[in-house]
Amino acid sequence: MRSPTSILSILLAKCLVHSVLTLPVPQGGYGKSINNDDVPGVPDGPTGVAASVYGSEDLLGQDGNPVDTADTTQVSPYSMVPGQEADADLGLYLDFTNSPNPQPIRGQNGATDPGPRNYNVDRISSDLLARPGTDNGDVPNSKWPLGLSTTRSGVGKNSGWARQQNINELPSAVSMAGVDMRLAPNAYRELHWHSANEWSFIMNGSARVATVNENGESFIDDVQAGDLWFFPAGVPHSIQALDQGVEFLLVFNQGYFSEDDTDLISELFLRNPKEVLAKNFQTDISDFNNIPSDQLYIFPGNPAPKDIAEQTMVGPNGILPKNQSYTFHLSQQTPYEVPGGSVKIVDPTTFHIANNFSAALFTIKPGAMREIHWHLTSDEWNFFLAGSARVTVFSGPTNSRTFDFQAGDVGYVPVADSHYVENTGSEDVVYLEVLQAPKYADISVGQWLGLTPPKVVADTLHLPQSLIDRLPKYKPFIVPGNPNMTTTNFTVDGGGARGYRR
Repeated sequence: MRSPTSILSILLAKCLVHSVLTLPVPQGGYGKSINNDDVPGVPDGPTGVAASVYGSEDLLGQDGNPVDTADTTQVSPYSMVPGQEADADLGLYLDFTNSPNPQPIRGQNGATDPGPRNYNVDRISSDLLARPGTDNGDVPNSKWPLGLSTTRSGVGKNSGWARQQNINELPSAVSMAGVDMRLAPNAYRELHWHSANEWSFIMNGSARVATVNENGESFIDDVQAGDLWFFPAGVPHSIQALDQGVEFLLVFNQGYFSEDDTDLISELFLRNPKEVLAKNFQTDISDFNNIPSDQLYIFPGNPAPKDIAEQTMVGPNGILPKNQSYTFHLSQQTPYEVPGGSVKIVDPTTFHIANNFSAALFTIKPGAMREIHWHLTSDEWNFFLAGSARVTVFSGPTNSRTFDFQAGDVGYVPVADSHYVENTGSEDVVYLEVLQAPKYADISVGQWLGLTPPKVVADTLHLPQSLIDRLPKYKPFIVPGNPNMTTTNFTVDGGGARGYRR
């Protein structure tokens, strides 16, 4: 005999089955009847037009509707560029710059593309159009050309502009965002402050920056192309272009940072009652009758005094100690020269105030390459200042993607993802690597294998002993190459010279 509990369970189960069976049948599923009776009718168009915006039901397909077999996807003419017919796994760089009709073909892989297409994009993105055979899986986009960002103009004819990259443009860039800003001669970036740390590299021209910290210590300095500044979050500052104007790069430690959300002194005055302003500054409200009616953002200015001492303001706590300087004259740092290029490294070791910002300025000769490496604790935000290059991002265990970069492009590589930067053009590549780290650091794949027991390397990778014997014990930073991008032999001969062979 069943217990009351089991009888109740059976009754509940039957009720549940009945409820499911009596649910309305979903509409629009495969093989179901579709009811469009409640869909609105044909939209009204101009009067006097006899035709309909819809076709008849005779156009519904079934039973092999005749097609126009004369419509072809064949492309003619087109030509292959040097290296395009080589084995896809060689991954030779393909220069489509002067190709009138580049095609997504590499080695024995791919087929022609009849379009529609954006040929200009294809020509500068050969590793996306005809990707190396070694690219695999999926990797988040690692490139954003700042030329595709909207440019916000300043106020007035001789003011300036700014454009930015944040997670809206490059979703993978979760830890850092960048701004490219230009000030016309003598123009100002309005007095302001941020909720994020601001690290800056001057690309062109010169400027005067000034600030006051929380201790009431003042600071002012002139900076030029190649120099840096750093303002911690919340520290207010001003920027004025000198006689020839200035263009600079800003990097912030927030991927979601927006230049449009900057805290401005004009907005502070506009968004507080004038009675409060008068009380705060111990004056009459009439003194605020002429404050700006809108934010100034970037605006024209008068020339700054040639003698910076005329603008040096000193309070009871004096000026900022030099070891806490907000600027660093990287332009005067001697480059560290290596075969294939040079590098300048700056981090809080020497630029003490720049908390958790580390950077390297690389110059890579044609054909040379920033060696394969990765960073241990930080994503890498990079910006290309000159030349053209390509980067393969490897995201373990099996994913990789190759991107092509030109001057003005932002790149982003997640922490611990290996990558290189190969110069693919005829001029030097100059680019910045920026990290969120207290000290610049990376892992060199060459040095790692060179300092690993040779038998371990041989048993794992099956490399010839001659190569294992040549693996570096030091960190190369950059490895030299050949401007001929079809070169495949980079062996160093016994005398130390590099015998390149195609």
